[in-house]
Amino acid sequence: MIKSAQHLDTFIQNAFIAAGANKQHAAMAAEALVAADLRGVDSHGIARLGGYIRLWQQARLNMRPNIRVEHETPSTALVNGDLGAGLIVAQKAMDIAIDKANNVGTGWVGVKNSNHFGIAGYHAMKALKHDMIGICMTNTSALVAPTFSSERLLGTNPIAVAIPADKEPPFVMDMATTPAANGKLEVCERQNKDIPEGWAQTKNGDPTTDNRALKNGGAMLPLGSDREHGSHKGYCLGAWVDIFSAVLSGANYGPWVPPFVSFLTPPPNPVGDGIGHFIGAMRIDAFRPANEFKTHMDNWIKTFRQSQHIKAQPTVQIPGDQERIIENERLANGISIHPTIVNELNELSRILHIQQL
Repeated sequence: MIKSAQHLDTFIQNAFIAAGANKQHAAMAAEALVAADLRGVDSHGIARLGGYIRLWQQARLNMRPNIRVEHETPSTALVNGDLGAGLIVAQKAMDIAIDKANNVGTGWVGVKNSNHFGIAGYHAMKALKHDMIGICMTNTSALVAPTFSSERLLGTNPIAVAIPADKEPPFVMDMATTPAANGKLEVCERQNKDIPEGWAQTKNGDPTTDNRALKNGGAMLPLGSDREHGSHKGYCLGAWVDIFSAVLSGANYGPWVPPFVSFLTPPPNPVGDGIGHFIGAMRIDAFRPANEFKTHMDNWIKTFRQSQHIKAQPTVQIPGDQERIIENERLANGISIHPTIVNELNELSRILHIQQL
């Protein structure tokens, strides 16, 4: 099924409102999810909507959160998301970071008591229009085994950085600290495809291409896949995100992070509140004149894009290029939704008494 971004946005808003969200929060959630679909991150777009609704049905997600600052300094803040959807909580946190950066040059916000927040890049990119660099990261439920471990202790823990340029499109890095996000394993399972080598291991620590590896007791691998290819570096990146997002804010960390899927029970004896995020904004002119910086960013981007490319590829891409190309294509031609997701969403519409997709 092919649908326009506006159609998906309306459907998502209706679903959140039917579940009790106010119109502002519903619009924020919809924009974040549709942004993922537009940028080609199908695993984190409307396909995730049912997961948020199921968490709400189990009282694990608050559709009317009192998102509030619990502690702050001129450049920092600790935000309590009140168990709201991370799609909304993270946007509020970035707004606070931007306000602080406007006042003192940089703003850094730790978040606790939140939920899954969609794609990290969406939140980081909110800083771009302010001539700021946006930084966003979150911890997620434990699916990843550290190097040399067979135990799940870390999440896929993404990092995003958005950097403005002048005439060139912005530099937007949005990456998991694993070879692939968990949603890509789910996509492979829906399509009955093997996963690539290096994405996961069995419960005994052996390499596997089974798309059901996690459901069979296995674990995802850190970026690098194995020690010889640098998995210790991916492990370090994932650990850094976990500590900044949760140990610093008072959220759950490591194996205590609650799962996004509603059919799994949160780990017992939590060490914090909900899921954690770490969000920052840096005013460019806190370092050098913004126009001067952006001119040099154009030069940096063009230098890399115009570098000698290998024969198998037509050009060298800059982080964010591929997503931007997909977004332009999908804005023009619509977004394809997998039949399995369409069926799930239409069942959701029946439960919520809203119009079908």
